[in-house]
Amino acid sequence: MSGFYHYPVMLKEAVDALNCQDEKLYIDGTLGGGSYSELILQRISPNGKLISFDIDIDAINYSKEKLKDYKNLTIVNDSYTNIKKYLEENNIYEITGGIVFDFGASTPQLTSKERGFSFLSNSKLDMRFNQSADFSAYDVINDYKEDELVRIFSEYGEERFSKRIAKKIIEKRRIKKIETTKELVDIVFEATPRIKSKIHPATRIFQAIRIEVNHELDNIKNTLNEVLTLLSNDAIIAVVTFHSLEDRIVKNIFRNYSRGCIKMEGVSDYQKPILDLLVKKPLTASPYEVKENPPSRSAKLRIARRINK
Repeated sequence: MSGFYHYPVMLKEAVDALNCQDEKLYIDGTLGGGSYSELILQRISPNGKLISFDIDIDAINYSKEKLKDYKNLTIVNDSYTNIKKYLEENNIYEITGGIVFDFGASTPQLTSKERGFSFLSNSKLDMRFNQSADFSAYDVINDYKEDELVRIFSEYGEERFSKRIAKKIIEKRRIKKIETTKELVDIVFEATPRIKSKIHPATRIFQAIRIEVNHELDNIKNTLNEVLTLLSNDAIIAVVTFHSLEDRIVKNIFRNYSRGCIKMEGVSDYQKPILDLLVKKPLTASPYEVKENPPSRSAKLRIARRINK
């Protein structure tokens, strides 16, 4: 088995929330290292069914080996954005048990020297979750206009020096294409003043580029709107997010559906609430988990139950 290990944030809390039951269908929208799937399978076997999705072939290969003894598991090498499409193609029109999402990038993705997600090692600018995709961080940095760079750095990175950094990128790439993570980090350092902070100066820029490359925020919004309509009455949705932009989307969608909005962008009109919020405020990782896995400190878990179907 290859070394694709990913720390499963709030694993027990998320799977407990699903209230797993035998003979029902569950979805793991973000398979990763397979830990959520494994715990779900332990609770629904032998008659429950789990379908798990991931676009990353490394995650797929690792989890197929890890979970090979479970006969009630289907692993799909596709994005969570295609859950509804896959289910309908297989004549499945309701998720009877529940669905879980962990929207954080996996540890192997973030730390791999070949994938270009990290500012701590030098590699080609990449940041693609889907390695067969044509569009990468290289294209963002070398092809986007200055105002487009400012927009994504500001919106997706909440970077206050967005204009300075974008201007410096344009200046540097006129001389030579920017090809590596180290070159980009050096540009960020050159463009920004030295400020005492626990956060690396390139953190927000790398986050913003990763979100842009993988269309992360639009994907979350569109997918949640789709899968909520597929949930059976009393089915549960549990969502783990890792930064405020993701959590804001989940919070707003859950809130709007729980209030019975008359109209929402991209979804059909409806009049009565279809979600019951099982936690009013998001759950966070325990002090023990944060000590074991520091990135857990930023995670939030929101849980809701489908009603009025």
